[in-house]
Amino acid sequence: MRSPPLAGLRVLDLTRLLPGPLASMHLADLGADVIKIEDTGAGDYARSAGAVHGDISYFQLVNRNKRSLTLDLKQAAGVAAFMRLAATADVILEGFRPGVVDKLGIGYQAVCAINPRIVYCAITGYGQNGPYRDRAGHDLNYLGYCGLLDQIGVAGGTPAIPNFQIGDLLGGSLSALVGVLAAVHDARGSGSGRYVDVAMADAVFAHTIFPLLAVLGLGRALPRGEDVLSGGMPSYGVYATSDGRHLAVSAMEPKFWEMLCKAIDRPDLKPFAFATGAEGQRIRHELEAAFAKRSFAEWTALFERVDCCVTPVLRFEESLQNEQLRARGMIVEVAGVRQFAPPFKISELPFETRLPPPEAGEHSEEILRESGFSADEIADLRAQKVI
Repeated sequence: MRSPPLAGLRVLDLTRLLPGPLASMHLADLGADVIKIEDTGAGDYARSAGAVHGDISYFQLVNRNKRSLTLDLKQAAGVAAFMRLAATADVILEGFRPGVVDKLGIGYQAVCAINPRIVYCAITGYGQNGPYRDRAGHDLNYLGYCGLLDQIGVAGGTPAIPNFQIGDLLGGSLSALVGVLAAVHDARGSGSGRYVDVAMADAVFAHTIFPLLAVLGLGRALPRGEDVLSGGMPSYGVYATSDGRHLAVSAMEPKFWEMLCKAIDRPDLKPFAFATGAEGQRIRHELEAAFAKRSFAEWTALFERVDCCVTPVLRFEESLQNEQLRARGMIVEVAGVRQFAPPFKISELPFETRLPPPEAGEHSEEILRESGFSADEIADLRAQKVI
């Protein structure tokens, strides 16, 4: 059996909460040895603060396959211990505000001086430079500054809040992974690492393709609910059924639109797939009236037989039972908790839970022993409450 693609890659993960831990879990699922470094106090406060609907915290959903080391980086002995680990690491992830790691003495320049191959990734809201670099922020703030939040919602309504952290996950997790893996690939060939500066606001902004198209073509973004993907084109949208459920309609290509019109007994609508403006709204109202004549179950059954990009809008608990997602093995159980499998399927890499989400400091002594610390050194660190 082949080794996982990132076997042998050692990652020191200083991040907390969601963006960084999800990124490092992806690395861990791909075989990297991820060492989660937490302070000796609260540690990663997602352990408790992440339990918003009961006893299960989102900490348990984004920290499998990692080991935990508690380390007090405000003590000189803690910094020295970290630097000994960093000397042989491949990747460091951190999510502090700009400048914090430098004040602690564990920043990129300090690590690079002893380990030129290090890939050092900083995940922040606004990046390492610019007038907002020191500002606090959360996902909604990044969406607001990037113009995306103003685009989400129905015409005439207020901006809609997505129940999916676009900036945190697109930016802090996936964009960080792209930068880190590119830099690791380069470091293995050149012997020189890189500093990867990931701003969640940048990542959101860089993916708002259709609002940019509107600005380039019209000189302004269209109001929410009026652009082609937000309600302005009848062939792309969400429609209510007679029982208050919804269908997702994405019949954008002419062949799909024509099949849709035939399926709902409205062949007269075939010429209007790409209608916009007042004409687009007229056609949308016609579709609304048509879909309101049958129930969710009736439409779902019908469109199971018509392959024209019309699908049910499932409630999330229904999606957990969806036959396609289950066939793809997208729900797994780790330490008794249902969670998502990796979203990438790689040949000869079956999903494996090597380790459940760790207790804080669960592997401290094991990690230090592997890194050359003697029993007396470990005992001293524990006596000083460094670990």
